[in-house]
Amino acid sequence: MKTIGIAAHSAEGGSLCFITACREGGIQQGVHMHPNIVLSAIPMGLSMPGWESDNHLEVGEYLAKGVQMVADAGAEFYICPDNTAHIVLEQIADDLPLPGLHIASVVTREALTNGWENVGLLGTRWTMTGPVYGRMLEQHGLNRLIPDEDMRERLNKAIFDELCQGIFSEQTTSLFLEAITDLQARGAECVVLGCTEIPLIINQKNSPLPILDSTRLLARYAVREALSDRSIDIQAGWLEVSA
Repeated sequence: MKTIGIAAHSAEGGSLCFITACREGGIQQGVHMHPNIVLSAIPMGLSMPGWESDNHLEVGEYLAKGVQMVADAGAEFYICPDNTAHIVLEQIADDLPLPGLHIASVVTREALTNGWENVGLLGTRWTMTGPVYGRMLEQHGLNRLIPDEDMRERLNKAIFDELCQGIFSEQTTSLFLEAITDLQARGAECVVLGCTEIPLIINQKNSPLPILDSTRLLARYAVREALSDRSIDIQAGWLEVSA
């Protein structure tokens, strides 16, 4: 088995990713079993000034430190359960000590597997309008649909003021469901929960659209990689996502 490194950015998303990987390991390997996992958690608060000022160099220093920590602890590849962080991780991937499993690659693979072409996307304002999913989906011939600007700002505020702090209200759940309903009306066939905390309030039972849960998908693909016989090129910035 390969050792998985989880370089957490937010505590809530990192925790959900960790427990999902452990449970997926139990499904694949038997009760109480899972691949070896090491985890780093540099406080997200240290990166927030960099995000707000678009200082990706500053953010990158903290993300790189988190990856270095899991490398030093014996990880053979890393995952970062934070969609927005991939904006910066893409910029520094070649300089990191380990290859990563890209969250948007995993999500896109699942969309293709299900035959969905029109993909709704929720997340922070940086994720919804940024290059990570826009480029990844476009490369595979898929269309990205995002909420309007007012809704994007409301969702972004809810993510940072509530979800990332473990606050889950019915009002905020209704807000996200409203956003999904709007995307459905515009032709979305599925919705990416493109912030790793959104799955804490939105699931397949309450969503009007099929969901692509980026947090749990990343964890499951990581376990699949850890259990595979495929060798890893330590020099690769990103691992190829298997079908």
